[in-house]
Amino acid sequence: MKTKLEESKVCCCVDVGAIIDGEECSTQLVEVFQQQEHAQARLDTLTTKARNAESEPCDIQSEIVETEQGFQLSASFGFSCQAENLIFQLGMNR
Repeated sequence: MKTKLEESKVCCCVDVGAIIDGEECSTQLVEVFQQQEHAQARLDTLTTKARNAESEPCDIQSEIVETEQGFQLSASFGFSCQAENLIFQLGMNR
């Protein structure tokens, strides 16, 4: 099976176009918290990070629902390009 990623024969290099191909412009996440306030605080933090990464308005869809395990945050962040999505993903856990 052949993949889009092909290493150079002379070094351990990968073509940037194989990693950033323009296709992955959104991030989805599901996280569970013990308190609703913690889920809302996480959403607020991620929304700020998305706004900092966007050049055009990021499409943010989210909901917090109570489950047996706690409060489940489900969110989707849709960016205008893959580079913005990558910047957002790299900063998610900071």
